[in-house]
Amino acid sequence: MNASWRKPVGMLAILALILVWVVIVASFSAWIAALPGVVQLLLYVVLGVVWIAPLKPMLRWMETGVWRD
Repeated sequence: MNASWRKPVGMLAILALILVWVVIVASFSAWIAALPGVVQLLLYVVLGVVWIAPLKPMLRWMETGVWRD
């Protein structure tokens, strides 16, 4: 079996995606802190799940080399 270069590149891309997402969300933290607690909770739950959406195509590409089915 040959090692694929896509897996390390994909792993670094995923880490970069997480880093960028954290910086974006943190840059809005002062604005979010001014909201009521329940709204903050809902917003942070949504923002904590949204970053997962691009992972499916990225993981598919890492395994097969194809972005779409």
